[in-house]
Amino acid sequence: MATGETTAAELVEQGLQPRSAAQRLRDAILDEVARLQQEEGLDRTEAIGQLFPSTVLEERTLEVLVTSLLSGSNVLVLGPPGSGKTTLAKAVWDIFPKQLFAVSDCPVHDSPFSLVDPGYAERVPPCPYCKENHGGGEAGRPGSFDAREVDPADVPVRQINLREGYGHARVQGSPEVFPDNLTGSINLARLEEVGDPTSPLVLQPGKILQAHRGLLLVDEIGKLPRGTQNVLLQALQEGIVSPAKSRETFPADVVTVATSNYEDLGNITEPLNDRLANVQTPFPSTAQANRRIIRHGLEGPGRNVPGPYQMAAVRIVMQWRDRMEGGRELSEVGSNRTLIDIVQRTASYAMAADAAQPDPDDLQRAARDAMTGRIRARSGDGFEENRLLVERFLEEHVDEAAREGAVTYWCGFFEDELAGDESSGKRVVEHMRDIVDEHGADPDQWAKLAADGDEDVARFTAYVAERDDLLREQAARRLPAIWRALEDLGAFDQR
Repeated sequence: MATGETTAAELVEQGLQPRSAAQRLRDAILDEVARLQQEEGLDRTEAIGQLFPSTVLEERTLEVLVTSLLSGSNVLVLGPPGSGKTTLAKAVWDIFPKQLFAVSDCPVHDSPFSLVDPGYAERVPPCPYCKENHGGGEAGRPGSFDAREVDPADVPVRQINLREGYGHARVQGSPEVFPDNLTGSINLARLEEVGDPTSPLVLQPGKILQAHRGLLLVDEIGKLPRGTQNVLLQALQEGIVSPAKSRETFPADVVTVATSNYEDLGNITEPLNDRLANVQTPFPSTAQANRRIIRHGLEGPGRNVPGPYQMAAVRIVMQWRDRMEGGRELSEVGSNRTLIDIVQRTASYAMAADAAQPDPDDLQRAARDAMTGRIRARSGDGFEENRLLVERFLEEHVDEAAREGAVTYWCGFFEDELAGDESSGKRVVEHMRDIVDEHGADPDQWAKLAADGDEDVARFTAYVAERDDLLREQAARRLPAIWRALEDLGAFDQR
């Protein structure tokens, strides 16, 4: 591939073909899936999952997203607040191929093939500046440009890397996002100085033109005013956009990935929604998937919270999702962000008490703070009513949910390593308690037992390492904290 400054003629001689933004994304996805299958031996489903390593979503969700993008569709990611919509949308940008060729002096990095390939020029026409300066066309004269009459050797080309503002733009939906935020505008003061309406110096590109030939992310699209939605609709339908205060049209070759909460879906205009392939992102349905969300999101001290406490947080949030229903004001209480926040706050309470590790009271306080802190209300009375609802739920269910989390953690070992044999389970519990009596919480002693061949400690170490995504040595040193967490949360209590 040529690099640096070149001409469109050299690209044609090398046999390069014009590709739209959607085609380039499609090829990048197919190439990476094929590489993962061939080099790492993954099946198709596993390879698709590896395209989005920062997300924890159902296989079906990722499959629908990928097939939508492969078909060239723009996408609307739908789900409850905190379900990973924005994370998934951002992950598409990570996949997007960043390197491409552009007309050297173009204000919107036009493809050189828009000037020299008649078929491509019809689908993705060049901007007014490129028509005027490289295409022999005349501004304001429809039909004056003809790609067949352009000499590719006269079209200067450079290689660029897409980045924020150049092939990538993000719009945060709100009522204050006006149409010209998307279209851009002509700087009239600069136009008066320059005198040329096609000069790149007078254009102030909006978000759509900033994303030309790349990816446009629209967060909470349902919060955009209808006029702004109509501008986006024109770009998706016709592939063009007209900046404010201008009679010229510019190309808009973009892949759009938008997000929306369910409650805002009715605010999206029907014609715009029809242009978007819907992808649902429900909360994960299994405890292990929710646990992976915690691992992805934890930072700092939260990473050291013992696994049973993390699983307890999962059970608390999953019980809230199963038992409680609420409108907009409670929609964030059971979110993935809440789940991560409970674990982070659990660690913070232990730190504030200068404790070596959390206790059940830390978990309860953390759950209360994280969940009540995500209540949204229009009045003080409304907030108080919802706060009481959350606290009543915690009072009635948090102890049992926390115990279920600890039991789930232990049962993974009990079922997988001990084949569900009750006598073996009792023997291991008693053996571990004897170790606690003899060595306490000394991580060096537990690690030594694992290394020296204590079968029960070694097997439990291997289980913890796999479950908590740790190295064996790390897992061995965390065993005393994990065992105490299981005891404190009641994993072995008879009920």
